[in-house]
Amino acid sequence: METVKLSAIVMRWYPDMMPFLKQDELNSVIVLRDGLSILEPADAMDIIHYSICEHQNSAYLH
Repeated sequence: METVKLSAIVMRWYPDMMPFLKQDELNSVIVLRDGLSILEPADAMDIIHYSICEHQNSAYLH
């Protein structure tokens, strides 16, 4: 198991997304069962998407 911040995942596979993510999203702690070294780009995108959705759950819609 490996614990990383979402920013590490974004920087490795999708660095062009950095300006579009909030700091609290980038600071999210992600636990990877098999570690960062074998994470596939599609899995990285799923993790990024899930993290964004999790941060939006606490937002209020007007």
